[in-house]
Parts: sequence; C-alpha cells; structure tokens
Amino acid sequence: MLVRLRNPTREIELAGPLSVVALTNRLEISRESVLVIRDGTIVPADAMLGDGDEIEIRPVISGGST
Repeated sequence: MLVRLRNPTREIELAGPLSVVALTNRLEISRESVLVIRDGTIVPADAMLGDGDEIEIRPVISGGST
C-alpha cells in the first residue's frame, strides 16, 4: 500500500494487509492524533487496509472560536 503522510510530507510503501491501528503503530504515530483516509473517506481504527490501497494520514487539527 502507498501511505502519504503530512507534516512533513512523504510517501512510504508498506505491505498489507494491516489494520489502521497496526499501521499507526508501525509508523510510531498516535492513532488519536491523526486521520487515516482511504479513497477520500476516513477509516475507523479496526478497518483493514490492503496492498492496493492508497492511504493518506493527516494530523488532526482542532480549534474553535473564543
């Protein structure tokens, strides 16, 4: 699978299948701090990701008005 990461932007090829949790653990990224996106859709932590998938990992950005 092709994994695109942001901040810093880079691409990594990994073999699947992997769950979202296994992917973030392998990349040493906190699952709660990122959104994992496949085909434009956010995927849950228990979703399985396959060899042919293109995944984007974006940091969660929170904010609000004061």
